[in-house]
Amino acid sequence: MIIKGEVIRGAQLGRKLGFPTANIDAQNIDIKENGVYASTVEVDGKIYKAMSNIGLRPSVDGTTRLLETHIFDFEGDLYGRILEIELLRKIRDEKRFASIDELRQQLERDARECR
Repeated sequence: MIIKGEVIRGAQLGRKLGFPTANIDAQNIDIKENGVYASTVEVDGKIYKAMSNIGLRPSVDGTTRLLETHIFDFEGDLYGRILEIELLRKIRDEKRFASIDELRQQLERDARECR
């Protein structure tokens, strides 16, 4: 499934965890299953592997459905740009973690699987 949307500002938590993300409002995205997906993103004509989460981010008390995408081996400012993110396969369901450290450890495992 390909999702297209404008990158918006988030809470910057992904950056603090070592996984900065491009965030897209997902309230109107027609995908039923929240969770973590292996994905790809095209930026300036180059395709990057990525890791995406679509959902409410229960570990950080999120209330707005977002698509958050960490783009591997990319650095740059994407705010305000329109991205096309292709969700390739679901890695796991979204879940609540007991601590931010536990979330970070899971993100590291997810990243290895998505690469």
